Amino acid sequence: MNGQAQAAAQQDVPSPAEDSAPASAPGVAVRAAGEADVEAAAVLFRGYLDFYEVDIEDPDAPRAFLAERIAKDESLVLLADVPEAGTVGFAQVYRGFSSLSLRTAWVLNDLYVAPEGRRTGAGRALLREVLRRAREAGVSGVQLETAYDNTVAQGLYEAEGFVREEFHVYFHDLG
Repeated sequence: MNGQAQAAAQQDVPSPAEDSAPASAPGVAVRAAGEADVEAAAVLFRGYLDFYEVDIEDPDAPRAFLAERIAKDESLVLLADVPEAGTVGFAQVYRGFSSLSLRTAWVLNDLYVAPEGRRTGAGRALLREVLRRAREAGVSGVQLETAYDNTVAQGLYEAEGFVREEFHVYFHDLG
């Protein structure tokens, strides 16, 4: 096992170099992003930030942020490719820990499908690939958050077995 794959295995996050499984939707191919995919992933990441109305002062910041996460194996970035439409979706997963289960847990921090890729199964394929890789890694579960008014995403998550928890999420902005 090379150093990159060994470090990723120790972190319970699959290395981008690992082979991806067939997509769960016909015609959708899901793959782990590597350094060569930063530009394509950054376009989607910017779409995700725009969707959530995040104001970015430096237009290169999203690309630099993703490039650093990928280069340092700090996150797993998956890309969804659809024939005739190209790379239309991405997901980004971070490793975390669950004190209640005493195990590693994953946080699906970002999931986005560009308008031209919607209704193709790309979002579902990305979500299923995250869950498949999480099972392989033996993590306790996958956590995610979405906006209260993002009912389309909520429907997908619930259809794929995610359950709304009864915990409140708090955040203290230090920026």
